[in-house]
Amino acid sequence: MNICVVALGKIGLPLAVQFASKGHRVIGADVNEKVVELVNAGVEPFPGEHDLDVKLKQAVDAGLLSATTDTASAVAESEAVVVVVPLFVDAEGTPDFGWMDAATKAIAQGLKPGTLVSYETTLPVGTTRTRWAPMLAEGSGLTAGEDFHLVFSPERVLTGRVFADLRRYPKLVGGVDEASTARGVEFYEQVLDFDERPDLPQANGVWDLGTAEASELAKLAETTYRDVNIGLANQFARFADQNNIDVKKVIEACNSQPYSHIHQPGIAVGGHCIPIYPRMYLWNDPAATVVRSAREANAAMPEYAVDLLAAAYGDLTGVNVLVLGAAYRGGVKETAFSGVFPTVEALRARGAVPFVSDLMYTAEELAAHGLPPHAGETVTAAILQADHAEYRTLTPADLPDVTVLVDGRRTTDPDAWKGVRRVVIGG
Repeated sequence: MNICVVALGKIGLPLAVQFASKGHRVIGADVNEKVVELVNAGVEPFPGEHDLDVKLKQAVDAGLLSATTDTASAVAESEAVVVVVPLFVDAEGTPDFGWMDAATKAIAQGLKPGTLVSYETTLPVGTTRTRWAPMLAEGSGLTAGEDFHLVFSPERVLTGRVFADLRRYPKLVGGVDEASTARGVEFYEQVLDFDERPDLPQANGVWDLGTAEASELAKLAETTYRDVNIGLANQFARFADQNNIDVKKVIEACNSQPYSHIHQPGIAVGGHCIPIYPRMYLWNDPAATVVRSAREANAAMPEYAVDLLAAAYGDLTGVNVLVLGAAYRGGVKETAFSGVFPTVEALRARGAVPFVSDLMYTAEELAAHGLPPHAGETVTAAILQADHAEYRTLTPADLPDVTVLVDGRRTTDPDAWKGVRRVVIGG
C-alpha cells in the first residue's frame, strides 16, 4: 500500500516507521519543515524513542519512508491516511480543534474515492462522525461511507516504548459505517504485528468495536479510569496521613485480592493523556461527578505535597527548596502537564524560593520552560517530583544541607535517609 501519516510527532513518526517496516510505502506529512528535513535524512527529530533511530534510518534507506510539508499531495498518492495531529484542551476541558481542522481540510484537498482515513488522535465522542466526516466531504466532494472509508482507531502507546506497545495492546477500530470498519480492520491487520496475549478475552490483534463512537469512548474510558483510580488512591493516602497509616501496605493488601486494582498515590498526574482526557470526557458528559471529583483530587496533590513539607519543616518563607524532576514521569524527557509547574507555584505561594533540577534537562532547557534551574545554591528542603530511576540511589550526601525531603513518588530508599526527615504521601 501507499500510506500517508499526517503529523510526524512522538506517535506519528514511529507509526510511519512501523508501517514501512511491513513493506508499505509511507509518506509522512508535517507542517514543520525541520522535522521533514530530518526525517528525509533518516535522522530522528526527537530523542528517547526506543529503536526509532535505527528503524527510521532503515526505512528511509530502503526508500519506503519519505516526508513532505504538502499534506494534500501526500494524501493524493495514498490508499490510506492515518491522522495523529495534536488536539489541545484548555483548563475547562474545551477542545481546541485548530490544528486538526487545518490538517483535515488539507486531507480533503487530496482525498480520492476508495481511500481509508483513520483518526488516531484522542477525540470527544462523536467527533469523527459529526466533525471530520462533514469537513472531509465539504473539501473533497466525496461522502464518508459511500465514496471513502472513515474510522477512529485510538493510539494506545506510551512514548519511549511505542513499538513494544503496538505489539502488546489490541488495536481498536470503529467506523462511520460497517464497510468503513471492515476496511479499517483490514488495514491495521496489514501494518501491525501482535504479541500472544492469553490473558485477553479474545485473541490479541485488531478488534472491531462496531462504531466510531464506541472506539472514541474506549480511549476516553481507559484513560479516565486511570485518573479516577489514582484520585481514589490519593484520597486514601491523605486519610492515611491523618491517621498514621502506611497506605502502601494497605494498597498491597487490598490488591492481593483479585477484584481490587488500586493504583499508587503520588504528587502529580502528568503527561499528554491522564490529566487531559478526563476533561475531554467531561466535555461530552458534564454530569459525570465521579470523573470531575477525581480530576480535582489529583490536581490538588502538588499543593498537598508542599503542605506536607511545610508541616515537617516549618515556615517556608525565604527557604531554598529543590524540586527534583521536571519530567512528568521517570525516564521520559517530557514536561507536558508535569507536576513540577504547580509544585513550583505552590512553593512560591508559601514564600519559598524554588529551584528545579532534572538529570535529563540542562539549565538552559529548564529556564526555557519557565523553571528556575538549580545552579549550586544551598537548599535546605527538597521535594521529589519525578520518579527517575537514578533517584533510587539518592542519599543525604547528595543534598548535604537538606533537613526535610518530601518524596512524592516513594522513589528513594528510606534506609538511606535515616537522620533526615523523609516524608512520603500516605505514609
